[in-house]
Amino acid sequence: MRIVQIFLLFFTLVVVAACSSGKKAYKHGNYYTAVVQAVERLRKNPDHKKSAEILRESYPMAVRYYTLQIDNVRNSSERFKNGMIYDYYRDLNSLYENILRSPGALKVIPNPQNYTREAEQYRRQAAEERYQAGLASLAMGTRLDAIDAYYHFLKADEYESGYKDVENKILEAREIATLKVVVEQLPVPTMQYQLSVEFFQEQVDQMLFNYQENPFVRFYSSQDRNLRNPDQILEIRFDDFVVGETHSFTESKEVTRDSVVVGQVTLEDGKKRDVLGTAKATFIENRQEIVSTGLLTVRAIDPHTQRVLLHEKLPGEFVWVSRWATFKGDERALSDQQLELTKLKPLPPPPPQTLFVEFCRPIFAQLQSKIYAYYRNL
Repeated sequence: MRIVQIFLLFFTLVVVAACSSGKKAYKHGNYYTAVVQAVERLRKNPDHKKSAEILRESYPMAVRYYTLQIDNVRNSSERFKNGMIYDYYRDLNSLYENILRSPGALKVIPNPQNYTREAEQYRRQAAEERYQAGLASLAMGTRLDAIDAYYHFLKADEYESGYKDVENKILEAREIATLKVVVEQLPVPTMQYQLSVEFFQEQVDQMLFNYQENPFVRFYSSQDRNLRNPDQILEIRFDDFVVGETHSFTESKEVTRDSVVVGQVTLEDGKKRDVLGTAKATFIENRQEIVSTGLLTVRAIDPHTQRVLLHEKLPGEFVWVSRWATFKGDERALSDQQLELTKLKPLPPPPPQTLFVEFCRPIFAQLQSKIYAYYRNL
């Protein structure tokens, strides 16, 4: 019963909020939202008096607001004034279409104003002004200006799909704007870990060749013969690595535990009583560590000037551990954890290839972070 009451209360609050939202928007001067919300209420309930009142008051105010904004922009020195005016006309037409689709709203506003002709006129002018802005930026000849041109051409195409030769201009601007980086993963001078090295390099290639953080940066393989004039060379190489460095440790200590039953005595009345004492043992813990480490160097170089743009050294380490123990004496002196260790046996170490892969994991994480951070804003 209580769940039903809560649901009814929630439903009531939603309805009240919905019915008053148009009025609230009107009071805050948001006439567009007030019209849309009032029309929506009238679409569901054509006789809703409060929504009809809000629509009757807010629609003329919305038209007045937008036409004033259009006049102000038309007389201004705004760079992309045609696009701004088109956007205003588009909003006015959106209100027009909303009212047409609501019989209840049409009773209140029987002749909503249609601005399709005006919007169409300024849409083409908006496409032209963006197209010309793109040409001007492209003519500057720099990569950053090409990025600017790319977005101008996209906007022109958004206003009018296929405007002039804008599709070709988008491709041209993006080609000039894209920083082209050749990736050179230098070989490791050993065959023992060749499979692991190749696995790491494949991960790096997959990360770089699928890179999407910055749409104006693209990575190429050093084997790609189609790229003749790269902007950067990204060198990745292992400076040094050690796989399977073994360290063994043994620690022996005396352990005791008080209040342990060490025997029994018979009392005069014939009853037996436990004798408490101290249990003692020698606990011997063994630990074997196999340490694998590596150091990766990453450099970004300008091939035209040989200037080093990025230089990072990324360390990685993996420590494999095996623990076991033995004891001499009374096992009751051992803690639960110590007793569990005495049940363990020395583990066989992983193969060297696995150790190589494991110490590469933190290196790869650092590499990805550095690459993303460096190229994000270029």
